[in-house]
Amino acid sequence: MNILITAGPTREALDPVRYLTNRSSGKMGYALASAGVHFGHRVTLISGPTNLDVPINVDYVQVETAQEMFEATRVYIQKAEAAIFAAAVADYRPALFAEEKIKKTGETLTLELVRTTDILGSARSTFGFEGVLVGFAAETENLEANARGKLERKGCDLVVANDVSQSGIGFDSDHNEVLLVYPDRVEPLPLDTKDHLAHFILEFIKDLHIRKG
Repeated sequence: MNILITAGPTREALDPVRYLTNRSSGKMGYALASAGVHFGHRVTLISGPTNLDVPINVDYVQVETAQEMFEATRVYIQKAEAAIFAAAVADYRPALFAEEKIKKTGETLTLELVRTTDILGSARSTFGFEGVLVGFAAETENLEANARGKLERKGCDLVVANDVSQSGIGFDSDHNEVLLVYPDRVEPLPLDTKDHLAHFILEFIKDLHIRKG
């Protein structure tokens, strides 16, 4: 298979020295990329800023902002048979970029934020992607319900959900515990390393690809 994977956080600049981001380390997406190569797939990894080594034998595309990730995905998804959206993309960006460093002038500072383009939500409707579509859902409550809502709204074949409110898993950790949410069923994967979970997830995606014909 040709597999597209997005990974890591995005950064949305406020001024030349500050930006909005999140706690994603990129470890899950990079583990998926490594697993894809291990199984003999061709992998394109579109990654936001991380401190991780780029997996061997992947086609690596480095981006920073949500818009850059959107544009890269638009290009590379055209050749993909499966697309895995593991990146933690910023939902909002500053409405204005300050050309000079914002100075401390008062007790409070109000920022206006605007929505970023929905990359996963664009896969079917805008990019015309017809392959296996996998989303990730990092939640702090109502894990299954929120993941199923994302699956239905975005047209996914599978959503991999995890509860990031639990200590020791998820963000920054080498371990995770996930719930695989399909249109017709739910399958939990117990606590394991992200590397091991990536192999299991890739096997499930291969099965979905075979079923799609």
